[in-house]
Amino acid sequence: MATAYVSHSSFTEHDFPRHPEHAGRIKAVWEQLSEQRLLDHFDRLSTTPASDEQILAAHSRAHLDRLIAVAQGDRITRLDQDTYALPQSLDVARLAAGAVVSAVDAVLNGKADNALAIVRPPGHHATAEWQMGFCLLNNIAIAARHAQAQHNCGKVLIIDYDVHHGNGTQDIFYADPSVLFISIHQSPFYPGTGALNETGTGAGTGYTLNVPIAGGHGDDSYARLFAEVVWPAAERFAPDLLLVSAGFDAHWVDPLAQMQLSLTGYDGLARECLRLAERLCGGKIVFVMEGGYDLQALAHGWRNIARALLGGDEVSDPYGEGPAAGSSRDIGRVIDEAKRIHDL
Repeated sequence: MATAYVSHSSFTEHDFPRHPEHAGRIKAVWEQLSEQRLLDHFDRLSTTPASDEQILAAHSRAHLDRLIAVAQGDRITRLDQDTYALPQSLDVARLAAGAVVSAVDAVLNGKADNALAIVRPPGHHATAEWQMGFCLLNNIAIAARHAQAQHNCGKVLIIDYDVHHGNGTQDIFYADPSVLFISIHQSPFYPGTGALNETGTGAGTGYTLNVPIAGGHGDDSYARLFAEVVWPAAERFAPDLLLVSAGFDAHWVDPLAQMQLSLTGYDGLARECLRLAERLCGGKIVFVMEGGYDLQALAHGWRNIARALLGGDEVSDPYGEGPAAGSSRDIGRVIDEAKRIHDL
């Protein structure tokens, strides 16, 4: 089994040290992968910046022009109350999107069985029209459009288990029946989207599947959601490629959210995604870095995904279970409603 790995040293150049989404996040992941000598086992990929054409397949011209204007300035710009950009940020964001494109190319060209894209800034909140939620370009959406345009990849499944709803990814594919977007996220919570009844529009109706859950859910709830909602929806869709927006901010120590996932629980989600890919699309899967703001949980989480992709079974979980471990709260009602809405 060949596992591709892509990242870039320039990802630290987009940085605002007092901001939750800072360069220390990716450094922590790099350090953990290096300490465990996991990088020795990957096929490392080079990356080239995403082109205007690739970006405009997912974003409007105004979206790109806004970042070009920041790049022509000489100071930090607040695009909204949460999201910053520096003159160099567009170059870094192009590299992040290009890295995910490179990972998709490797998997769809048969050069790798699966791939790991350690990138920043993250992307899943970036809509077709606007940067938001720490995100500048929607890396996974750009890569999905590339897969379809350049590899004749008919159907793409995107699973997003970042604690925040992937509103940007939803927005870009909301009317598109060739992309099934499944998001499990805390609700009510930022960005305020992702209700059960947000299912798509026009030809895309039914191809957005949101599972909003209250804070406090942990490993058992997520395992049930995968078994009873994600699996049947994915099997019915029968994708040609699986892309995963993996955020580690649903971990119980994360400072920005209130979920109760453990690293062991997260490892279970990654392995379920691997099993889905093996069953449905010949193992073609790419994991893409999104959120996660406790550095140790983030770093060990990606260490675990790397080991899973390489075929190992070791799980690193220095934190253990959360204080409310085992609580399933009202997950049955959410599952029943999601199954009813989507006829699962």
